[in-house]
Amino acid sequence: MTQLAGQVAIVTGGSRGIGGAIVRAFAEAGADVAFCHLDDAEGASETSAAVTALGRRCHAESFDVADGDRLRGFIAAAEASLGPIDILVANAGMNLRGPLETLPEATFRRILDVHFMHTVIAAQAVYPGMAARGRGRIITLSSQLAFKGAANLTPYTAAKGAILSFTRSFALEAAPRGVRVNSIAPGPVDTALTQSRGPEWRAAIEAALPAGRLGRPEEIAATALLLAGPGGDFYVGACLSPNGGDVMH
Repeated sequence: MTQLAGQVAIVTGGSRGIGGAIVRAFAEAGADVAFCHLDDAEGASETSAAVTALGRRCHAESFDVADGDRLRGFIAAAEASLGPIDILVANAGMNLRGPLETLPEATFRRILDVHFMHTVIAAQAVYPGMAARGRGRIITLSSQLAFKGAANLTPYTAAKGAILSFTRSFALEAAPRGVRVNSIAPGPVDTALTQSRGPEWRAAIEAALPAGRLGRPEEIAATALLLAGPGGDFYVGACLSPNGGDVMH
């Protein structure tokens, strides 16, 4: 696969799970890849090794994406190391649960900073260069829960909904300058995060999904590869939602 040959990609939250699968898929397609993570030395080492084993260059850093200055610094360092950025996937995220009336303001701000503001800051950092070159791909990560909602997950769903609205508006600005901005809204995916919910949660989710199972990180990565590659050129402000039938729209 060479559809991303000669390109440079950044994936936030790229040491494992969905982000790690995207990093590997991009490297397999010929891209050099930079990714960040938060204190996941083991996952970062494995993912970096997978990239370099494919003959691609890799740049990895550990920091909290809610720190805007560190995020900008990482993107600048990635560009200095690998070259101009062609593709951004703003994937990093987290979750904090609880009934709305029990959640302090700090919880909402934390979730919005990690999900929404990190997406905005990363996009602002790579966009001028992309626009100047007349090409680029920016892919944001939303969630099918932005469409259906979820009790006890209001900070998360609100942040993912904000990312969708941001994607659509930014896409209108970026498209005339050759930059395609789109979003992926995954359904439940088999990652360390969902595994932590326990077997009863998994069984209930799988029973409710028309597909009868959780998604695999590689299936979300395939969607990212579509949007990042030549086949993504006619997608503008779109939201692709590989979710096993959980939400149909």
